[in-house]
Amino acid sequence: MHHTTPADLLTTALGTAPAAPLLTYYDDATGERVELSATTLANWVAKTANLLQEEFDIGPGSTVALALPVHWQTAAVLLAAWSCGARVLDTAAEDDGRLDEADVVLAAQDRLAPLEEQGVEELLGLSLHPLGMGMSGYVGSARDFALEARVHGDVFAPWSPPRPADPGLVLGELELSLAGLVEAAAELAGRLGVVEGDRLLVDVRVAAEAGPVAWLLAPLAAGASLVLVASPDPAGLAHRAGTERVTATLGVQVEGVRELGRGA
Repeated sequence: MHHTTPADLLTTALGTAPAAPLLTYYDDATGERVELSATTLANWVAKTANLLQEEFDIGPGSTVALALPVHWQTAAVLLAAWSCGARVLDTAAEDDGRLDEADVVLAAQDRLAPLEEQGVEELLGLSLHPLGMGMSGYVGSARDFALEARVHGDVFAPWSPPRPADPGLVLGELELSLAGLVEAAAELAGRLGVVEGDRLLVDVRVAAEAGPVAWLLAPLAAGASLVLVASPDPAGLAHRAGTERVTATLGVQVEGVRELGRGA
């Protein structure tokens, strides 16, 4: 299949190994573990894309801003925005002045207050709850992503198909088209040495610095799967790598497992 947009990468994963774990997320601070197959991730992506399209008119030419940590739900949001053909503004900084360019902002619950003060109107809040539950103890104006996404359809058909040449990601000064994201992902996967069937263990802090092309799209482009770990407990990493059948790491060192980007 010819990959022209990031959504095509997920379609390929679905066709190759629909039931195998594609994205596993751990938070060692909370003991949380969430595992998504390609089928489950695609379901979240479709529901989110339908939510963005039907409630916020997101399509080619739209801008979706994210104020989210690296997380399994963030993966679904990114792929959903790109499935609509939208440009993603990934704002690592709390006070990114370009948020007013966005047609909708998706933010972690703990980042909603400053956004509301900024006067951001189209705001979706994410609890980032392990079971995909809604926000608790929140009284602001943002809509609740988990509750809103749940009622949308499991199959997504864009009203206007994504245009490969359209902007796909703005990260600092860098801007990539939808097709450019796929090209960059494949090139980066090759440079890092990610191969088909790899299972990558990635520290979310490193992933956040590297950006979504590195932590999400490069593994998808290579046909690899992901184990994202927040607040990794160094004492448990070797055991984790064993039980998850990890073949390579990014940003963490596990004895006996090859570390990507270290010139193996």
